[in-house]
Amino acid sequence: MSTRVLLADDHQLFRQGLRTLLTSAGIDVVSDVQNGAEAVEQWPQVKAEVAILDLSMPELNGLEAAREILRLSPDAAAILLTMYDENSYVMEALQAGVGAYVLKTKAAEDLLNAIREVKRGGVFFSSGVSRDVVGACFSRRTNPADPLTERERQVVQLVAEGNTTKELAATLSISVKTADCHRQRIMKKLDAHSTAAIVRYAVRRGLIEA
Repeated sequence: MSTRVLLADDHQLFRQGLRTLLTSAGIDVVSDVQNGAEAVEQWPQVKAEVAILDLSMPELNGLEAAREILRLSPDAAAILLTMYDENSYVMEALQAGVGAYVLKTKAAEDLLNAIREVKRGGVFFSSGVSRDVVGACFSRRTNPADPLTERERQVVQLVAEGNTTKELAATLSISVKTADCHRQRIMKKLDAHSTAAIVRYAVRRGLIEA
């Protein structure tokens, strides 16, 4: 029985290329979507086993989508695709329960191996990812804790992408007043006094691309 995969990437041509690669290898791509919010919405319906998620996507990035999917399905596996091999991104992914961290430049050669490994319950990292960082995570040495909640990280991403308070309220299906409260609480937690400071935080945490 072939592995059932959900694929999420906001670059259509890249996503189509990955779909072709996977289907030609006998992988069943049950859904392909263009952002993390769609991935989370589709997940319960398509009954996939593995989520392959681009790190940097609009509305909801791959890391937050992975957290939500793994919360919904603890037995599922998540693979993160990214251009970045920075230590902080790798650490965040490991702490979120992501089973494989695949660099986009090596996706064609690494992705099938990553799927096989996470299906067995193992982990996989493209060459170029620091083994010291991986070892640090498994020995429980961690990054400074992120002070924000999952919802607050979603708000940070939307603010950093240029959404107004009204727009992010509509995206998250909350009131404008609630959205503004989230924004004020975030600025207080981060000691951020401008939208630019929120954007810098989002870039450092890998919530948006630099």
